[in-house]
Amino acid sequence: MTNFPKLGAPAERALASAGYVRLEQLTKVTEAELSRLHGMGPNALGRLREALKAKGLSFAEAKTSDEVSKSRKLQ
Repeated sequence: MTNFPKLGAPAERALASAGYVRLEQLTKVTEAELSRLHGMGPNALGRLREALKAKGLSFAEAKTSDEVSKSRKLQ
């Protein structure tokens, strides 16, 4: 059982196929990353953003180019 807000079927399938089953999991992913999922549109993203905000949460922050460079060097 999920605690996502009411979403369209394509968005629900996109989240499920990516392994997201709880709203809190979305704090580990950026909005841009979620938007790349097939079936995840702007309406669904807006509803998820509002649901997170209502719980005092938010999507992960996008990494800066410096952070991306550092993580690539570590790999």
